[in-house]
Amino acid sequence: MEFKHYSVMLNETVDGLNVKENGIYVDCTLGGAGHSLEILKRLNGTGRLIGIDQDEEALSAAKERLKDYNNATFIHSNFENIKEILKKEGIDKVDGILADLGVSSYQFDTPERGFSYRFDARLDMRMNKENDISAYEIVNDYPEDKLFKVIRDYGEEKFAKNIAKHICQRRKEAPINTTFELNEIIKAAIPAKMREKGGHPSKRTYQAIRIECNRELEVLENTLDDMIDCLKEEGRLCIITFHSLEDRAVKNSFKTNENPCICPPSFPVCTCGRKPKGKIITKKPITASERELEENQRSQSAKLRIFEKI
Repeated sequence: MEFKHYSVMLNETVDGLNVKENGIYVDCTLGGAGHSLEILKRLNGTGRLIGIDQDEEALSAAKERLKDYNNATFIHSNFENIKEILKKEGIDKVDGILADLGVSSYQFDTPERGFSYRFDARLDMRMNKENDISAYEIVNDYPEDKLFKVIRDYGEEKFAKNIAKHICQRRKEAPINTTFELNEIIKAAIPAKMREKGGHPSKRTYQAIRIECNRELEVLENTLDDMIDCLKEEGRLCIITFHSLEDRAVKNSFKTNENPCICPPSFPVCTCGRKPKGKIITKKPITASERELEENQRSQSAKLRIFEKI
């Protein structure tokens, strides 16, 4: 299957990076390389792109798509390692960093990857196939209370307790192997009246399991400061999020880095000594245009936030 991924808010994101033709840019989530291709088009011979992805299939597809460019470096890793990656490449600071936190269409639409409730496949959901923990282990091995917290916190699912209970009851009989088996369990745990609203009943639970499986929020929250630290003066960080948990983490990090002072408001002057690292460019997040939404419904929940280093 061809690696397909719609590059969400392509021009808005690359424009937001303020690309300098001789600059160094990092695409933390290379995916289908749509954003990276647009960055490379704006660079001259001395400019450079570092593309990071934990999915080897994405990297292979990106290498093929960008084969005409000799100033692109491809790294199989998680962007949480951005500081170590840049150090290995002999790079101190960069001019811009991009992270598109969406799951690629390829990952969703390839049944055997086990990301989607639409196809019957073995539970997996790993972006990096080398990881030990897959959706199968989470569903079959997590204690009920831990499973409940994952579904509640990462899926914001109001029936999380009942879903976790049903999963644990069912797996006593036999392991839960496939997506369709899990769909049946989730459906049975949600009252019929509630199943009529808000799309597929499995949507929130699958989001929660995928986030847990790939440590998505943990990685994001732990790496936002590192990303800002890796920027040169006037360097830009562009992040596209797809659900409220991610967006909240980015919004809060940007606010703290713009105004880190922790002194009580009554203090006439700052005594904590914390200095701003930059400024928020997007006071409100940028969202997809009507035209884009017609082309790609998955852009509907996307939000782009931009931060500039000072």
